[in-house]
Amino acid sequence: MSTFGSAFRVTTYGESHCKSVGCIIDGVPPGLALSEADIQVQLTRRRPGQSKLTTPRNETDRVTIQSGCELGYTLGTPICLTVPNQDHRPHDYSETDLYPRPSHADYTYMQKYGIKASSGGGRSSARETIGRVAAGAVAEKYLAEVHGVEIVAFVTGVGPIQVSDPALQQLLGTITREVVDSTAVRCPDELTAPLMHDEIVSCSEAKNSTGGVVTCVIRNAPAGLGEPCFDKLEARLAHAMMSIPATKGFEIGSGFSGTHMRGSEHNDAFEANGKGGLRTLSNHSGGVQGGISNGQNIYFRVAFKPPATISQDQSTATYDGQGGVLTARGRHDPCVVPRAVPIVEAMAAIVIMDAVLQQNGRTATRQLLRPVPDELKAIKPF
Repeated sequence: MSTFGSAFRVTTYGESHCKSVGCIIDGVPPGLALSEADIQVQLTRRRPGQSKLTTPRNETDRVTIQSGCELGYTLGTPICLTVPNQDHRPHDYSETDLYPRPSHADYTYMQKYGIKASSGGGRSSARETIGRVAAGAVAEKYLAEVHGVEIVAFVTGVGPIQVSDPALQQLLGTITREVVDSTAVRCPDELTAPLMHDEIVSCSEAKNSTGGVVTCVIRNAPAGLGEPCFDKLEARLAHAMMSIPATKGFEIGSGFSGTHMRGSEHNDAFEANGKGGLRTLSNHSGGVQGGISNGQNIYFRVAFKPPATISQDQSTATYDGQGGVLTARGRHDPCVVPRAVPIVEAMAAIVIMDAVLQQNGRTATRQLLRPVPDELKAIKPF
């Protein structure tokens, strides 16, 4: 489906080469100050043509608020956001009428629907993520104003080049988007970033592509977010991240490396936080325990595969099974992770916003009841 969320619902629309792409957001609280400039910042970070590390497709990606706002404030009604497609070249994709591109969605879309978009990637194109980023910017505006939530994603892997774990842990508490954007590859580690840059350039010159890893940290998320059992917070984050095009892996907190530890080493012990609550001395849990946020930094990693469309000749088969050689054209990223950073941030914001609204509803309805006995009272999550 093209809709994500429960209390904060985002529906994206559009294909790679149609007239426009965008989204409809339902569940935005009324009275939030919101302008197109608030949304444009993240869309500009996502747009193509930013550097020689990305696709040269030249789109301004200017957003227009079509509904749900008046005099600069949200009305509480559905918000429609649109972005025109301008620099598309359908003739670059004539070969895909005969050949499904290897590891792309051409073949599977044809199997599912019996028809596919004639050019570009259709709904599987990264152009679809414009609606996600626009909706995420709206969610972030509310989360920052009401809860002081900060969401920062950054590149920690390109091909075989990875940021070391000690460097990563140090970055989680202090990293800002300004520092992330100071390099074209969006890696804030000054030792690793030049190597990543050179790796992407090398792949581009070889008409090839490479994968990578984006790490994201969510700071100041309230404790108590998440809906056991099937909508645990990490499950919702995993769902959101794995819905992004080209993703192949997700891990939160210690992730797979935690399997190498013993419980005595992995457990996050508690201490008083000085505000009447608790905090953990370590954060192997990644800010989520039992599927519910505990107030610590939430951090996770998302793996992206090498972009499927490359400019090398590839031996493959036509739709009817005849062997041949596909020479792909078009303009494509040699590595998606630099532009994936704001997409990861957006999906994280949408998940947290949805969880906040669900928890607010629970808290508000609970407060209408008679007070519970003192021995049953819990630490308030907000």
